This record gives sequence, structure tokens and C-alpha cells, in this order.
Amino acid sequence: MYLTIKETADYLSTSEAYIKNLISQNKIRAIHDGEQYLIYKEQFNTHLDQLEKYKIYVEEILNEPIPEDIDVKDED
Repeated sequence: MYLTIKETADYLSTSEAYIKNLISQNKIRAIHDGEQYLIYKEQFNTHLDQLEKYKIYVEEILNEPIPEDIDVKDED
């Protein structure tokens, strides 16, 4: 499925200018049909999957309880 620049920006939650910049830098693949750029949606699947895995990993780290330090002594 192909998306326009606006649809791609909505899909990735970014601005249209950022998508245009990525196209001009050849960081994402796009086809120009004479009127507009069309971007293949499936090229983002791997990136989005990795991003989701990273979010889960960060949540696991943040939710890990802090162990009690056995060297801490009550000096009162």
C-alpha cells in the first residue's frame, strides 16, 4: 500500500516537512508519479517493530524495583 506525504506523516506522527526532508536525503524510498510522492508503507514495519520492542524494554527497566543495599546501616 502506498501513502502520500501527508498520510505518511500522520502514520509516523511527524510533520510533512520532516518526511520531505527524509525523501530528499534518500533515507526513505519514495516514487514520484509526476504529481506527488508515494511512499510504500511496509518499509516502516521493521522500524516500528523495533521501536515497540525498545519501549517495552525501557518500561521493564523503569519498573524494576531498586534492591535494598545491605551496606546501609541505621546510624541513629
